[in-house]
Amino acid sequence: MIPELGQFALILAMLLAALQAFFGIVGPALKRERWMAAVTPAVSGQVVMMATAMGCLVASFVANDFSVAYVAENSNSALPLFYRVAAVWGSHSGSLILWIFLLGCWSVAAAVGTQRLPKPFASRVIGVLGLISFGFLLYTLATSNPFLRLDPPWPDGEDLNPILQDPGLAGHPPILYTGYVGLAVAFAFAGAAMLEGRLDRDWARWTRPWTTAAWAFLTCGIALGSWWAYYTLGWGGFWFWDPVENASFMPWLMATALIHSLAVTEKRGLFKSWTLLLAVLAFSLSLVGTFLVRSGVLVSVHSFAASPTRGTFILAFLIVMIGSALALYAWRAPLLKSEAGFELTARESFLLFNNILLVTACATVFAGTMAPLISSALGLGKLSVGPPYFNPTFLLSILPLLALLSVGIHARWKRGNLSDRARPIVLTLIAAAVVGCAVVFGLFTGGRVLSPVGVALGVWIILSSLVDPIDRLRRHITIPRAVLGMTLAHIGLGIFVISITSVEAFTAERDVALAQGQTAQLGAYEFRFEGIRPIQGPNYSGVGGTVIVTRHGSPVAVMYPEKREYWVQHTVTTASSIRMYYTTNILIALGQDLGDGRWSLRLQIRPLVTFIWLAALVMAAGGMLAISDRRYRLARAAAPELSAVVPAITRSEAG
Repeated sequence: MIPELGQFALILAMLLAALQAFFGIVGPALKRERWMAAVTPAVSGQVVMMATAMGCLVASFVANDFSVAYVAENSNSALPLFYRVAAVWGSHSGSLILWIFLLGCWSVAAAVGTQRLPKPFASRVIGVLGLISFGFLLYTLATSNPFLRLDPPWPDGEDLNPILQDPGLAGHPPILYTGYVGLAVAFAFAGAAMLEGRLDRDWARWTRPWTTAAWAFLTCGIALGSWWAYYTLGWGGFWFWDPVENASFMPWLMATALIHSLAVTEKRGLFKSWTLLLAVLAFSLSLVGTFLVRSGVLVSVHSFAASPTRGTFILAFLIVMIGSALALYAWRAPLLKSEAGFELTARESFLLFNNILLVTACATVFAGTMAPLISSALGLGKLSVGPPYFNPTFLLSILPLLALLSVGIHARWKRGNLSDRARPIVLTLIAAAVVGCAVVFGLFTGGRVLSPVGVALGVWIILSSLVDPIDRLRRHITIPRAVLGMTLAHIGLGIFVISITSVEAFTAERDVALAQGQTAQLGAYEFRFEGIRPIQGPNYSGVGGTVIVTRHGSPVAVMYPEKREYWVQHTVTTASSIRMYYTTNILIALGQDLGDGRWSLRLQIRPLVTFIWLAALVMAAGGMLAISDRRYRLARAAAPELSAVVPAITRSEAG
């Protein structure tokens, strides 16, 4: 009866989400206090029901209940317990349950976090979240029910996709979805602000920590997916502009722009219309990503095989939700004007320019992702869009953005006379240029045309970010957590720029065919192939190679790449062998048996590649540190008494 209990819990969750939406939106409109008071119990009940449904699905997988169609299609009795649990979100229906459960958790957190905000506003926030939950629960029950039974039950399951049988992929979806779903909270705050007509600094201050938290989770989720692609798929790359990769990257770009726009709205009361629009677009792109992954309109190692009916439902839901938000935005547009101004070289200008460049970069990614779909829909034939398009078009926006960021960090609010900041700007630029040239032409020797530019920009961002905190320490001024978090996030960005420039410019790669005892040279390293051996796992068998790596005759590592064949689906996968060092990663992937004892191997030496994922963690840590700033706690505590402008809280150090 466990599957039936799970399905019943889903139905109750949908009904509670409907009540949450109704009471949360209609209650404030009719000024019904009791209706508004019912919102919190409704959202609490909904998340309890979703936790019950999630638990029932996990129990069905753990018990190998192959009378449940979803379990039979995505598990097997030989599958290890860890992957049986991870298989819950390994395909379409279960991942939706996880998506909605996480949305419920965000909703409960929002209900708790908004308790001290004005009651009508808080109710509207939870009501909008309830509307989103109701739509996805209706979609799940109508087209993607994971609790449907098989009659008769299957004797065994079809197994989880072997590519997904990896610890990285087990943790990647929950973290990524937490970021995806978190953008719904920013959307709900924007929707509540437009419904209420409260378009002042308060809602920006209330929204900013939620948006930053979602952005931090999204950053970690994207990084974990990139790490999985690097060591699992066998080609040694970390980003290929895959449509599903882009589907997560576009909301991240828009959320980054939203965070910076919220900073201006909170500090100066400017960019209100821009901030609202970014909140709508960020969540819209998360829905677009959901549509791309589940509609069956694209082919990707990350996408779910889904029917067009499911895609049509999501598309209709997207049109209704986003169309309603944009209509509400147009209705409230007359309230979004601001009389305040700022100079061209003020911090507001730099943040505006950077946001425009971020949105432009997002638009180029969106165009490249959707072009093949549009071409196919119009009968224009198949169109392939890959790195030759994405790399140069993306750089056109990102390079000036990085330069503006390095200067804008030094700018002041409102009156942006940069003449008194010329010395730190010039000194950090000179130091960055020296370091960039030293790295490119000294440490690694050579590189591409833009290599010194990329490294110099990364160093410039790091040095510029440190100027203000160092100055505060020198003058014995307390550094707020918001400033520390901002500094840490920008340092992470600088590390990312340096590492990705180094990887793209200085990676050495070679595909070789070796027999036992033969060697191959790559850079300063020598690889000696010692042959293969049979291997066997809990649900797979295969062969493993042994490769001895030396540098200038000195031993470096013994590496063991593998080729696995999974018994149920007879799928062959590559398990690369990777050795990580401070400045370099060595990767070996075992290829095909070429006969006569010879095997193909892919050898790679990637400098600083580990720092790509380290940089993402640093950026996310900076975001989480920023939202713990004291002024957000003060804002929540003083919310009922806040007026449209609260200059005591928005100090100049708010950043």
